[in-house]
Amino acid sequence: MSKTVISSDKAPAASGTYSQAIKAGNTVYMSGQIPLDPATMELVEGFEAQTVQVFENLKAVAEAAGGSFKDIVKLNIFLTDLSHFAKVNEVMGRYFEQPYPARAAIGVAALPRGAAVEMDAILVIE
Repeated sequence: MSKTVISSDKAPAASGTYSQAIKAGNTVYMSGQIPLDPATMELVEGFEAQTVQVFENLKAVAEAAGGSFKDIVKLNIFLTDLSHFAKVNEVMGRYFEQPYPARAAIGVAALPRGAAVEMDAILVIE
């Protein structure tokens, strides 16, 4: 099976030994996105704004892969404070329609660059 590197300049550039996403067959494995503004590579301020930025970053990479949020089958959400989960759910409702993807919300001690939220996803593009 061939693998294709997926990249979008509308999402933060990969800053390490990883790709924004890898497409293998019709499955796209998206790397974690934190709330960096792709233009400045700086964290956005405020939890809701961080959550929106993460979804926008994921959206840009999904579109670069030829997909959309409708193609996401699994979403992982990493939070430094699980009390913010209700806000994540509210913001997620702006981006997704039923059937919703499978999802996990995981509490973590810290995230890169001091982010409060990070997400990764798996897409299946028919």
